[in-house]
Amino acid sequence: MTNVELKVMWRKRLVSKPEEERVIVDVERARERTMNRAVKLLAAKPRSVGELRERLLEKNWTNAEIVDRVIGKLEEYKYLDDQQFAADLAVSKLRQKPQGKRRLLQSLSQKKLSKENVDTAIKSAFEKLPESELIDRAIEKRLRSKGKPETLADKKKFFDHLLRQGFDYELIGQRMRSLSVRMEHES
Repeated sequence: MTNVELKVMWRKRLVSKPEEERVIVDVERARERTMNRAVKLLAAKPRSVGELRERLLEKNWTNAEIVDRVIGKLEEYKYLDDQQFAADLAVSKLRQKPQGKRRLLQSLSQKKLSKENVDTAIKSAFEKLPESELIDRAIEKRLRSKGKPETLADKKKFFDHLLRQGFDYELIGQRMRSLSVRMEHES
């Protein structure tokens, strides 16, 4: 990529300048703009420290040192707390749509959180909303939308659906067996 192409992309904000090429003339003004942008981003939706850092560094009028100071201030004000963010997000995801540990782990891992925060949040969320209750909700929802699985192929699709939702293989097998028994008694 040529320098001209890079400059065009910088102007269009498709790519930010490398850290060493950023020249901050008025540090105080850059800090103020960075703080304002951070507050606007957090007002739009909660974010992890990693996500916010990445978004703030998109702008060429700031640098890592300024961003780190702004993030430190926001943590001091309790506007940023990765542990709380992870815990709230985990419970929110489970309430929105029943899912298993694997799917929730995958979802939280995309939020630039530490492994410890993710693990703690998942453990806490499943204490509040046990996986056994969530799978029952997922099964009932699937039964309402698709009806009872009649054929072996339907049962496999049902099983695969629950696997994609992140539920444990053993738990799915157990619930599917009890569902089969329940359906036989209803017939």
